[in-house]
Amino acid sequence: MAASLIGNSIEYYEFFIYGLSASLVFGKLFFPSFDPLVGTLLSLSTFALAFLTRPIGGWVFGHFGDRLGRKAVLVFTLSAMGGATALIGVLPTYDQIGIAAPILLTVLRFIQGFSLGGETSGGYLMTYEHANQGHKGLFTGIVSTGNVVGLLLANAVNFLVTSLPDSQYMSWGWRLPFLFSVALVGVGIFVRSKLAESPDFAAVQAGGQISKSPPVELIRRQPRALLGFALTTAPMSIAFYLASVFSFTYGKSHGIRGSDISVAVMITAAVLTLGMPLCGWLADYFGAKQVFLSGQVLTVVTPFIWFPLFNSGSLAMLYAGFVIFLLGYAAYGGSMGLFYPSLFRANLRYSGMALGQAAAGLVGGAFAPMIATSLLRSFNSWVPIAVYIAVAALIGSVMTVFMREFEEWKLIKDGSTNSGPHGEDPEEGEVSFALS
Repeated sequence: MAASLIGNSIEYYEFFIYGLSASLVFGKLFFPSFDPLVGTLLSLSTFALAFLTRPIGGWVFGHFGDRLGRKAVLVFTLSAMGGATALIGVLPTYDQIGIAAPILLTVLRFIQGFSLGGETSGGYLMTYEHANQGHKGLFTGIVSTGNVVGLLLANAVNFLVTSLPDSQYMSWGWRLPFLFSVALVGVGIFVRSKLAESPDFAAVQAGGQISKSPPVELIRRQPRALLGFALTTAPMSIAFYLASVFSFTYGKSHGIRGSDISVAVMITAAVLTLGMPLCGWLADYFGAKQVFLSGQVLTVVTPFIWFPLFNSGSLAMLYAGFVIFLLGYAAYGGSMGLFYPSLFRANLRYSGMALGQAAAGLVGGAFAPMIATSLLRSFNSWVPIAVYIAVAALIGSVMTVFMREFEEWKLIKDGSTNSGPHGEDPEEGEVSFALS
């Protein structure tokens, strides 16, 4: 659990520090020949690129995670993300090398997204597959805090560097958060190299149940499970990335200092680090679907509270608004580590988690900051943005109602294979929701 939490936290720190820099500085440094708002949109498009490459990473790392094991993949993904992040920290700007600068930035962002495609899913699985029944929700809920721990750390470092004079921040201060990741990655790789392989994967391997092409088999057997995964996760992804990335662009347009928003995000992340394990514990006792659905329903309502508090002019109200807005994310994040892995067979589980999360990020978070920025520019109002979030959450709520939890498919039992709950090969019966 600790190894998964540390690795996820580092990966998300590196992922978020890019998003913060894309909102604040990359438009000026790498796209200076455009109108400032257009430059910001282009900068945010490179942020979205990582979501476009996550499905590729999800396919590749899902394949090897189900064929070679969880441990090797997790060490590689952390190394790839760390290397790309460190290189961004020493990347020359447009003024220094011209058009090569945004091209190289785009390539490094591609590598970040590619590695993240296999990271979080593997971290959940290592914990889910090691934990005893009845405690899986609590332990995966703790691992789920890796993204908010990474967000907290990224905003803390960003708060320090944005406190520098503008000239120093623009010339060298923005590089420090990227270079700081080198030390974090070293710790993470050391910890992960000591991991034991997942017992579920070891059992599948011992029973000769390794799939020749796990992603292909997954899509053939459980396409509707992947669709349900994407549509129920998308609204949470939208809410999370609007709060953690777009909020800086929105705040800048309304005269709110970036440092104040960083504090609001850090307070919210600290609250989530407590709330998500609590929701994971509740999922163990009351069921993952019930807790998961409550998060979806909350997110239909909370955007209409967040923006008025954001605009109130009071720092206390600003901080409270961020916490309220992401209450639904606490329920989602705390229960998803129990809810989603049980939908997939053990020999296809890494592929199911990796591709499902990648698809959800592509449908939800990839373009959320760009869409919100465009809506703000077109309507000069927060209302269309709140409606955008609420509609996505309403769709997610409806889909969650029609999703059905299954017992974990047992591929190995007393040395024999039984793919379904009654010994049958479920094939297309292995669906995770049904419309009636």
